[in-house]
Amino acid sequence: MNGKTISIFGTAKAKPGDRAFVMAEETGRLLAQAGFTIANGGYGGTMLAAAKGAAEAGGKTIGVTCSAFKGGKANEYITREIITASLDERLDSLIKIGCGYVVLAGSTGTLLELAKVWELENKGFLKPDKPIILVGGFWKPLVDLITAEDPDSGRFIYAVAGPTEAKDCLVNCV
Repeated sequence: MNGKTISIFGTAKAKPGDRAFVMAEETGRLLAQAGFTIANGGYGGTMLAAAKGAAEAGGKTIGVTCSAFKGGKANEYITREIITASLDERLDSLIKIGCGYVVLAGSTGTLLELAKVWELENKGFLKPDKPIILVGGFWKPLVDLITAEDPDSGRFIYAVAGPTEAKDCLVNCV
């Protein structure tokens, strides 16, 4: 067991059986089996799926929740909850505790998470350098667009097909 934490970003809208949900659950399971603790926003969708996969594999999970979401409660697979006061504090906490990042398909919230961690890496604010793993092809058009303009910006980005490749990449990178 390596005891390192991987922050996972993805959509809250995924439902059991959805491709995104299945991918998140498998990612959580494989990362837990590799000895990683997984951290995420702690609520539903891919957050629940990744935590479920990790918990069912005997892994530890951290849910970084936000008190600004009235009535929001961490999902049942979270073993440690960190409650923050704002969305900025929530994202900053997920970035700080992660020694690597997995980005699944998502919407504007996931885009914000990807953009912030990517910019912090590019500006040298994350030391040591931490890998950003994009699982599936969802973010590829955006990454291609940005790296066409700034090729050096892609040096921390690893695009992988699925959960197994994400786990292998993290095992080799962190």
